[in-house]
Amino acid sequence: MKSFMAKKEDVQRKWYVIDAEGKVLGRLASEVAKILRGKHKPIYTPHVDTGDHVIIINAEKVVLTGNKLDQKMYRKHSQYPGGLKETPYRRLMATRPEKAIELAVKGMLPHNRLGRQMFKKLKVYRGPEHEHQAQKPEVLELDI
Repeated sequence: MKSFMAKKEDVQRKWYVIDAEGKVLGRLASEVAKILRGKHKPIYTPHVDTGDHVIIINAEKVVLTGNKLDQKMYRKHSQYPGGLKETPYRRLMATRPEKAIELAVKGMLPHNRLGRQMFKKLKVYRGPEHEHQAQKPEVLELDI
């Protein structure tokens, strides 16, 4: 009896479209991270990228619960003294809602080169249009 380990050649990737309208940011991000990692497939192997491509549309209509719009901050640092820049999520959602979803998903992926490879399979769009019609993506309904 041997354990099954998927190889890079065994993986068949699909494309999925997810509509983020009315979805809670964290719950959406965890489901997307699961699909990007490949945990929804029976051939999941931790050290191989077995995940699928995900296209998220209507990023501007994603929801944050509670007071997170005003209390949650997006922080970045220039690596110079006093170089911390904070942006409340209300302003981030108004200017760059794609970035908010990307940050949430990226934080739920492995923090190594495999995670960076998985993150490249995520495409986020502000409105209902996307440019990946040629890949024939399937619409994925999430129960969250």
